[in-house]
Amino acid sequence: MKKTILASAIAAATFSGAALAQESNLPTVYGNIQYAIAHDNFDGGPSTIEHFDNGSTLGVTHDHLIAPGVTGFFKIEIDQLAADDIDTRQSFRIDEAYIGVKGDSFGQIWVGTDDSTYERAVTEIAEFYEVATLNRSVDYTTGEGDLVQYMSPSFGGLSVWAALQINGDEDTKGGSSKSYPYQLAAVYAVDALELAVAMDSNDTSDGNNENTYGLRASYNLDNLRLTGEFHTRKDASDTFGAMGVYTLGKNQFALSYELTDFDNGDKADTITLQALHNLSDHMYVYFEGYLGGGDDVYEYEDSLGNPAFTDERSIAAIGAVYYF
Repeated sequence: MKKTILASAIAAATFSGAALAQESNLPTVYGNIQYAIAHDNFDGGPSTIEHFDNGSTLGVTHDHLIAPGVTGFFKIEIDQLAADDIDTRQSFRIDEAYIGVKGDSFGQIWVGTDDSTYERAVTEIAEFYEVATLNRSVDYTTGEGDLVQYMSPSFGGLSVWAALQINGDEDTKGGSSKSYPYQLAAVYAVDALELAVAMDSNDTSDGNNENTYGLRASYNLDNLRLTGEFHTRKDASDTFGAMGVYTLGKNQFALSYELTDFDNGDKADTITLQALHNLSDHMYVYFEGYLGGGDDVYEYEDSLGNPAFTDERSIAAIGAVYYF
């Protein structure tokens, strides 16, 4: 799960070190270790405590001037480092890997594995929190690999984004071959206001070829950021969300509510609370609480190993992150 706070912090740290790296044309190396402890309770079911690696990563970036006003760049990042258990067999996974070119006159185009256009444009709430076990997942199917993405320059605050996923004859993602799902988005940002609209064609074999449409509106009031979202897919689900984030010095407080209304009539919602404190420019700690409810939407195994369901689940988590 991508973390907004961590991603912004790493971007800032990477940018600050980029000038020095560029002087010697060396790549920038960055990374983080994330640990968390969570108490997970199913109403009427099991209650567990777990210490785990919450997404430690290691990455390398580099860019260079191709021609005046044109820059080439690349990034590769691996995760699933399993930094919590020395006996765990490592299974590194490529989280991001792409190359591209950018310029003030034509925007940016890049190819490879990265957060998709739909995700970056309109899924702020689902991507914000650290542990994020119960946050509502938006129903869209185009993945983050095999992507060609484009982001235009800003025209008076308006930017147009696009993505095409190329699944060729030998690619069996989603159980089928040769498909070209795409995403489109428009993002308008002026002063404190951000408005975004996006769609995903969902051209996969999940049994529902209906498009997903998403809307997001965000507004910054000094130290307070307010965000509202709506996502819909015919014959699948509608998801609503609202979030407020308040920053006070080295502290950050967030509260959100998300509701998913499924096409079969079931509902599921999540209330999430976060309190985060920055210990330094490279380390922060946090507490997160999650309360999920709905129509028997949480599955667990009973004492006999059989599947069981409950309509309420709660999680309390504390964690720490060190990044460079």
